[in-house]
Formats: sequence, C-alpha cells, structure tokens
Amino acid sequence: MKTANSMNRRQFISLAAALGAGIALPLSGTAFASTDPIRKKILSSGEELPVIGMGTSRTFDTSGNTELLARLQQVMQTFFNMGGGMIDSSPMYGSSEKVLGQLLPRVTGDRNLFAATKVWTEGRKAGIEQMERSRLKWGVNRFDLMQIHNLVDWKTHLQTLQRMKTEGKIRYIGITTSHGRFHDELQNILKKHAFDFVQLSYNIANRDVEQHLLPIAQDKGISVIVNRPYQRGHLFTKVKGTPLPPWAQELDCNSWGQYFLKYIVSHPAVTCAIPATTKVKHIQDNMLAGRGHLPTTKQREKMLRYFESL
Repeated sequence: MKTANSMNRRQFISLAAALGAGIALPLSGTAFASTDPIRKKILSSGEELPVIGMGTSRTFDTSGNTELLARLQQVMQTFFNMGGGMIDSSPMYGSSEKVLGQLLPRVTGDRNLFAATKVWTEGRKAGIEQMERSRLKWGVNRFDLMQIHNLVDWKTHLQTLQRMKTEGKIRYIGITTSHGRFHDELQNILKKHAFDFVQLSYNIANRDVEQHLLPIAQDKGISVIVNRPYQRGHLFTKVKGTPLPPWAQELDCNSWGQYFLKYIVSHPAVTCAIPATTKVKHIQDNMLAGRGHLPTTKQREKMLRYFESL
C-alpha cells in the first residue's frame, strides 16, 4: 500500500530532475521531509559538510573527449545545484585535476566547493611541487583538504602538511587508503598522529573497517571519507533484477544506489561518501541519498540482513 510518506517512481524522477536544475520544490507528503542536504560535522572543527560528495577517479580522466567533457559539466552543475560540497581528486587520476580546472569556472549559481586532493609522490620537494601543480590545475587559491595518498612517504608529507596548515595554505590534513593490506599500518598511524580526515573504502559488502579503523577514527576525532561505496559497481551486479524491499520507503530510499549510500553515511563515524559518475541521472540519484532521513542503528542492521539474504 502506498503511504502518505511514500514516493512513486514518477514523483521521484520529477523531483530529481527539478533539484538537479536548481528548482525548489515543496516536499510535504513525499518521502523527503526537507530539500536541505543532510550535513555532518568535521570533528576537528565543527564545520559541516554534505554527506554526499563526489569522487573523480576514472570518471574525470577525460581530457580531450569533448562529448564526455560536456556531460561532466552537466554532472558538476547538478552536483552543486543539489547542494554538493566535497569534490575529491588526486594526481594519480590522470587528467582529472586538469578537467576539474576546466569545468569549475563554468559552474553557475552557488558553488560551495570543498576542494580535496592528495599528494602522491616521494620526497619533500617533490611533494610541495606536486601540490602546487594540483592547485594551479584546479584553479583554487588553496585546498580545503590535502591528503597523503595511500600512505606514500607519509612521514615526510605529514611534516609538510602540518606546516602548510599552520601557515594557512591548506585547511585540513588527511591520509588515505583504498587497499586492505595497508589497514594495520594505517591503524598505527592514526593512533600516533593527528589528522583531520582519513579516507578509506567501506560499503555494505566490505565492512572490514568497522572492526578497528572506524572506532579509532571516532576515538581520535578524525572525520571519515568513504571511497568505492559501490565496490566499483559490483554491488549493483548482485542486486540486478531485485526490487527494493517495501520498507525501503521508510528510509527515504528509491533506488539501490540510495540504499547503499545511506547505509554508509548513517554510520556514526562517517562524515562523507564520494561516489563517482559520468552520468547526470546517477549524480541526481547519489545526491538524493543525502536527503530525507538516515537509517537508525536498527534499520542499518535490517538493511544488512536483507542485502546478505540476496
């Protein structure tokens, strides 16, 4: 039975398109109680971020592809129209930073960018030079967040980043990994050193970080950014042809993508997830995961049980 707080597919598509175009809609009687994006606090400062950001790995490595660049411009415009903040990149991602620098100035309307990238090289001098190249490619005055990518020469870069933060050249310091083999080392680093952010892989099918890394981050006041929230698309393969459970409406979920993202960002330790896409309909769907309500602990357990039963 359709309840007063449910939303059918036609309503959902209309809502996504309108929000992506920057149109404010009254949402009483729909699954989304407010058009405002859900935000969480950065633990080291109290500043708030929308829980859904955007990654650029693979998707923005498109320099020279005119058709794809035009589509990515629409993706970025939709991201900001729907209240997006954090965009994450890296020198590792081919031409992604250059592409960001091409597209960002063309965004119209409000652009509350939280610019996050990484240092991915060895040596102090090389690290400083790489970060400056990244800044020039993005076309920003400074980065909000600079992260040490996959722990590469982390001791050297941490000293540099601490000095840059003190001098006001960056706002926050982070460290990242997307590989489970680095988890033990990362645990030790987080226990001994001060970071504002840690970025790691986490999703409903890969929950290893729940055992140690997420509790450490909570204990140390380190905000968590989640990469690979869809396991690079593998989660959708598992649920292909399977309808959402009827009770997903209670979670303000109208797609499996929203189901997966809401599971992630509802974890108390998680501040932001950064799914990547080249399609407007997917960025709309991703951003709607950051609206409405987040699942409670009991609802998260129910979500997990259902997923594991498939």
